[in-house]
Order: sequence, then C-alpha cells, then structure tokens
Amino acid sequence: MEKRDQLYEGKAKVLFSTDDENKLIQYFKDDATAFNGVKKGQITDKGVLNNLISARLMGLLEVVGIPVHFIERLSEREQLVRRVEIVPVEVVVRNRAAGSMSKRLGIKEGTILPRPVVEFYLKSDELDDPLITLDHIEVFNWASHDEVDQMIEMSHRVNDVLLGYYANIGIHLIDYKLEFGRLSNDPDTLVLADEISPDSCRLWDMKTGKKLDKDRFRRDLGNVEEAYQEVVDRMGLS
Repeated sequence: MEKRDQLYEGKAKVLFSTDDENKLIQYFKDDATAFNGVKKGQITDKGVLNNLISARLMGLLEVVGIPVHFIERLSEREQLVRRVEIVPVEVVVRNRAAGSMSKRLGIKEGTILPRPVVEFYLKSDELDDPLITLDHIEVFNWASHDEVDQMIEMSHRVNDVLLGYYANIGIHLIDYKLEFGRLSNDPDTLVLADEISPDSCRLWDMKTGKKLDKDRFRRDLGNVEEAYQEVVDRMGLS
C-alpha cells in the first residue's frame, strides 16, 4: 500500500491518502492535548502504545460482528483504515460517574451507574464539544434517525465486549468516547472509526483505583507513559 498525500492532521493522529481511494493510512502521534487543546504536551511513545491498543480492540470488535474502519496495523505508528466521512457527533458511554458527568451533576467520581449511560456531544473544538440531545442531532441533520439508532446499538455492543475484556485484566472501564463514520464507497454503511485507547477511555485499576489513562496528563498526576505501558502489558502486547 503506497502512502501519498497528507489529508488531515488532528490533535493525536494524521491521515494520509493511499493508492486506493477508499483506504487511508492513520498515523498516531505522541502529542497530548486536554480540554480541547487548551493544555498541550507530549507523552513519549504514546502513538506507538495507542496504535497497539486500538488495533487489538478494533480487531476484537470486528471479530464479534461490529463494523470498524480498521483494516490492519502496518507499523509501530501506522494503521490501514477504511476511508470514512466522520459523523460530527461524539458518543460517550459511561459505566461510572467521572469527569464532566461528575462536575455537571454533582455525582461523586466512581459512583456505579444503574445501567450504562449514552451521551452525545457535538464534535466541535471551537464550541468545546457541547452536550447535545437526540433532537439536536436530527433537527440539524448531523445524523439520521436510523444512524442514531445504529450508533446507540453499536455503542452498547462495544460496551458489553470491552467491559468483559478489561475486567479480565483487572481494569474497570469507567467511560469512553466513540466516533462513527460513513464509508466513502458505501455512505449508507456506518462503522466505528477513530481509535479506542487510554486517550479516549477512562481505565482504573480494579484493586487500587489507579488511573491508567489520559487523566494522568489532564490532572498532572505524573507517570503517564508508565500507565499507558501498563495497559499494553496487561493486554499482552509487549
């Protein structure tokens, strides 16, 4: 697969075209941001570790029938992915209260929710990714009613798989963000896109409550690289 022009650079990844118009190369950077780019830094080898983690989890989800943009891991920092048009709605699945939910609703961090909560946020750094409703999504045509139903259904299926996977390696999956996209060669088909990694998930050690995710960077807790590496080690990817 021939890497060609750079098409996009985000906070954590770069996308390149290839000799196949329907496939892209996704490159993982070491850049770290928080609070929609207000806080910036670098986490040594974050891109390498996130590429490993996301490749394993995307592959696992595809095996159980969840459509994903991921095709294969090409190198330490690169993946081959299907080209998609990203739906401008971020889906957050919460199993326990943490982060913005705790601040917004005054619920103690770590509180177990009676059932998983699915929230929607407009994908917009300029507006600080505001919380939105199902009506907003449909009224402003960010996604169709059928696409919203698919995103909710797929998010719950992802949650079932990842909860069990992480529990087996001694980690609580607190919450996480998902993004979806429409395939460039089949716009009616919605797939899971972007990445699943400690950048986009809250992961706490089951015994100690130690945070093993980007909150260590957000909250200046230190040992960020070590936390990401610990997730890799527990997943058997070292």
